[in-house]
Amino acid sequence: MSALFDPLFGADRVAARLDDASWVAALVAVEVTLAQAAAEHGVIPAGHASAIASAASTLDVDVAELGRAAVEGGNPVIPLVRLLRAAVGPEVGPSVHPGATSQDVMDTAAALLVGWAGEILLDDLRGAADAAARLAAAHRDTPMIARTLGQQALPTTFGLVAAGWCTGLDRARTALARVLATLPVQLGGAAGTLAALHPHGPAVAASLARDLRLADAAPWHTERTRVGELAGVLAVAAGACAKPATDVVLLAGTETGEVSEAAPGDSSSMPHKRNPIAAVTARAAARRAPGLAAVLLAAADHEHQRAAGAWHTEWQTLDDLLRATGGAASRLRTSLEGLGVHPDRMAANLALTSADTGAGHAGELVDRLLAERS
Repeated sequence: MSALFDPLFGADRVAARLDDASWVAALVAVEVTLAQAAAEHGVIPAGHASAIASAASTLDVDVAELGRAAVEGGNPVIPLVRLLRAAVGPEVGPSVHPGATSQDVMDTAAALLVGWAGEILLDDLRGAADAAARLAAAHRDTPMIARTLGQQALPTTFGLVAAGWCTGLDRARTALARVLATLPVQLGGAAGTLAALHPHGPAVAASLARDLRLADAAPWHTERTRVGELAGVLAVAAGACAKPATDVVLLAGTETGEVSEAAPGDSSSMPHKRNPIAAVTARAAARRAPGLAAVLLAAADHEHQRAAGAWHTEWQTLDDLLRATGGAASRLRTSLEGLGVHPDRMAANLALTSADTGAGHAGELVDRLLAERS
């Protein structure tokens, strides 16, 4: 987490579920639940699973030390397993991490973290969309000028503009919710064959998925379309936030003055300024998302049965993408929930080029778009 920048760019709530402590908690949760699933199917003694859970509940993990120890093997699971085995002692130690490989634990922990952070993101997308819907309903028939290619065009209504924002946000939220609902467990063992858990491998994986509330799936160590799909919906959600944020910035300009934020930002040198800073920082956060998504998509070429580098690329990149999209949604929600609308300025601007205030079927289209909300 960045105490300096996460609040500024709206990422603080999402980042709190992606910090180092959260990663360690997720990794430990996977190891404990894996032991319990293995015990359920007779792979390890039930008493060993209980001992592992008990030791994990009091395990004192120095995150900095764990990070340094992770350098040797290339991931933090290896030193974490050593810590757990030392905590339970030599008799129970061999039952820690039964049948798994490091990627199983990292991928499953990442799925948990995405789900935890995703709850916040969905909430803010819903909040922003609801705010846009309220604006659309309140200003269904408020006339304003439409602008195409940066120039005044024909009349529309502010309600139709806001309904368009709402539609994009709802579509993005629905797509993200679908992907989050299918986040899968990962359990394949050293070569993705579940050999170390034979003949109980699929059953252990199913129990692990059930207890972690993840989707059951065959091992997907180097088949990374799920990661690419997640990257895509997060980037699209960021874009859905960027559109209304951009409109707010433009409509709040001094010469236009058609909207204003409830708590506009000031300037260090120009006291007359009232910057739409929530929309500004929503745009800033959203602009990071496509590049981060591109990194995840470019890392999809995992070779053979374990990738050398492509898999490792995903961890921090996915964290950053969740922060960027989550920040955009949070700051946009702030902007739209407090957005002031100025019909008098809209009327004055409309009069510059159009004496006709008819907006066609704008009101009917607002009704249709709001009725279609999921």
